[in-house]
Order: sequence, then structure tokens, then C-alpha cells
Amino acid sequence: MGSPPGSGPGAPPPADGVAERRLHPVTPLRRAWAPVAVVVGWAVHDPDQAQRQLTRLTTTHLLIGLAVLIPAAALYGFLTWWFTHYAVTDTELRIRTGLLFRRTAHIRLERIQAIDVTQPLLARVAGVAKLKLDVIGTGKKDELAFLGADEARALRAELLARAAGFAPETAHEVGEAPARQLLRVPPGVLAVSLLLTGATWGTLLAAVVVPTLLWLATHNLWTVLATALPLVGAAGASSAGRFVGEYDWTVAESPDGLRIDHGLLDRAHETVPPGRVQTVRIVEPLLWWRRRWVRVELDVAGSSNSVLLPVAPREIAESVVARVLPGVTVPTGKELSRPPRRAARCRPLWWRGHGLAVTDAVFAARHGLLRRSLALVPHAKVQSVRLTQGPWRRALRLADVHVDTGANKTVAARLRDAGEAAELLRSQAERSRTGRRDAPPDRWMA
Repeated sequence: MGSPPGSGPGAPPPADGVAERRLHPVTPLRRAWAPVAVVVGWAVHDPDQAQRQLTRLTTTHLLIGLAVLIPAAALYGFLTWWFTHYAVTDTELRIRTGLLFRRTAHIRLERIQAIDVTQPLLARVAGVAKLKLDVIGTGKKDELAFLGADEARALRAELLARAAGFAPETAHEVGEAPARQLLRVPPGVLAVSLLLTGATWGTLLAAVVVPTLLWLATHNLWTVLATALPLVGAAGASSAGRFVGEYDWTVAESPDGLRIDHGLLDRAHETVPPGRVQTVRIVEPLLWWRRRWVRVELDVAGSSNSVLLPVAPREIAESVVARVLPGVTVPTGKELSRPPRRAARCRPLWWRGHGLAVTDAVFAARHGLLRRSLALVPHAKVQSVRLTQGPWRRALRLADVHVDTGANKTVAARLRDAGEAAELLRSQAERSRTGRRDAPPDRWMA
């Protein structure tokens, strides 16, 4: 068997019997920007002082400053790369960093939620990638930036294999688990879906109405332009930004979860880990109804992965949801019970957008009249159940039932009959206990 990625003659000596590895040699170029960023930050923080200092500089002073700053930045980048090592043991990923103040991160393999490989545009040109790790109990992702693109994929496969219980001597041979493509969103469909999004048209409408009102009130062309151009730019940037980020969205199924690849300029390779999804939301904007398109969003405990499908036909989306939540059937509109008619006194007309269905597998709550959103929470993922009732709703014998999930999010069944809500509170607590007891363990490559 060959040497693991990053090891070999140039690697640092083993620590505690574990071979340490270094990042890709291109990494110093990324880290060399830190001293330059400090100078820029000072200039932005105190622009008056920075301007006064710049006016005093001669060409000679400027050349001397660059002659000092550029080598200093290069040396900083090299030293931070030289003193950054990582190692994979039987139970953890160990990352050592720091020039003067040393920091060693010990990431337990069984606490890893997801491992994503991302490639910003310049990284794709250089043939390198970032490895990002979602870990339970941490507020931000740990990352290894940069590794060779092949090395990043090999390390990801090794970490998943070891987390799944494969022996260290065979983890390198396991390789990346095979994947079967389930869905690819065509660029044309994505573009049309963004054009049919209400937020885009709302911003464009504001870009027409607000400047018109300002012109009628002030007759000042500069005021109108100063207001209209940012609004038009915001509408374009929102749609164009989403198109670039969600371009070529592909979902594939593998033993380590659902894999998501997307991005036109910055390419991302993400994983939805099995068993870690807390909530699935099926969103239906008004202008998508005729085409029966939906957007599928996720709440994953400890992970930033939030979109499963940017747009897809409802039937296909439900088949993908069934792979994220095995054994779950998405309730139809007819299966969702509406609040009692007296709820109209609390929310005229909009009360019709609320609905509730509780099956053997999930707690399903819908809200929204023009932009419908159906949230599915598996009973095993419910951490707590609450009933809330204000004075007006108490007088109308109405109440809201909230279920809290492990992703620190809440799904609510609103405007329910008070007696129904009390019974739902009791029964849901029992379903949650039973669901957690019978739920299979969350394991990679199960």
C-alpha cells in the first residue's frame, strides 16, 4: 500500500507515532495576505490619519515600504504554512497551528457531522481545494486550506472510512464511496425559477415605484438615481448571485449521505449526513404553483447545509425527501387539517394558509397563503414541545403548538383548537420519546 496523501520525505517527523502531514505548498500565497490586510484595516479604521501619512510619502519611502512589506508578507505566509500540520489517528483528526502561540485541535471522528470539499475560482485554477468539517458542538467549521484536489477527496474518504469503523490499515483502500446521481437542475430551469421568485419582482417594483415618488416629491435627478441604481443592482445581484451559486446543482446518493455539487465559479462538494437532518421544508412560491415546482430546504444539526434542492418538480422533490427521511411520505394538501373558522378573527384570510398533519413518522406543519412552506419534523428529532396561548387566542379557544429540534429551530402548528392543542402536546411528547428509542444510530456508511 502506498504512502498516505501528504506524507513522504518532505513531511514532518511522526508525533506520538502518528505521521503528520502538511498543507499544499500553494497555501503560503493565501496566508501572505494577512499583513497586507492589517495595513488595509488600519487605513479603513482611520482614513484621515492614513491620508495624512500618504501625503507625506515620497516615491523612495513608498518603494522602501513595499520592499519591507512584500518580503514580510511572504515570510509570514511561509512560516504559518511550515508550522501547520495535521494528522489522522484511529479516533480523531489532529490539527496543529500557530507561530508563537500553539493551538492543537482534536476533532473526534464520531462527532463529525459533514465533510465538504470546496474550490473557489482561483483554487480551481491552482488545482487545490478546502476541506471543511462540521463538528457537533462547534459554532464554526474547522477547515484545512489548501490541499491538492485529489488529496482533499482522498482525505475525506479516509476520515469517513475511519469514522465508519474501518481499520486504519484499510481506510486508505476504501476510497470514496460510489455515488448514484438522482437529480441535476438544468441551468435554464434555475434561471426561470429565479425570474419567477417574488423577492426579485418585489425589488424591481420598488426600483420603479420609489424613484417615481421621489421624483414627484423632489424633482431632483441625483436623488432619484442614488435610490434607483442600488435597488436595481440589489435585484440583479440577488438573482445573479443565486444563479452563480446554485448553477449545475447535482444531487447524488451514496452510503455516506446525499452528495450535493454546485457552483459556476466557486465549486462546492457538500454532503447531507444520514440521520442528522432535523427538519425538511418544502417551499412553494406563488409563481411556481402552475409549474408544480418546489424548493427543498434543510435544518441539519451543527451544519450550515441549508438547501437540498433549489428547484425541482414536486414529485421528484418528494422522492429525494424520502431518501433524506426514510419511511416518510409527504402529506398532501387534503391531508392537512385547517384551523377552525374562528381563527379568522385572529388572522383574517391568512388563517387558511395554516395546516397540520401528524403521521406515524413526522410532525408536519404548513404556513403561508401565497408562499406556502411545509415543514416536516421526524418525531425522533423533536427535543421539546410547547403550547403557547395569548389573551386574545385564549378567549377564542385557540393555541399554538411548537416543536423544538436539535438544530435550534422551531416548527409551529398555529391557530389550533385549544382542546386539540392540549391533546397534541401530550401525544407529541409520547411520540418523540418512542421515536428516539426506536431510531437507528446515526452512522456514516451505514
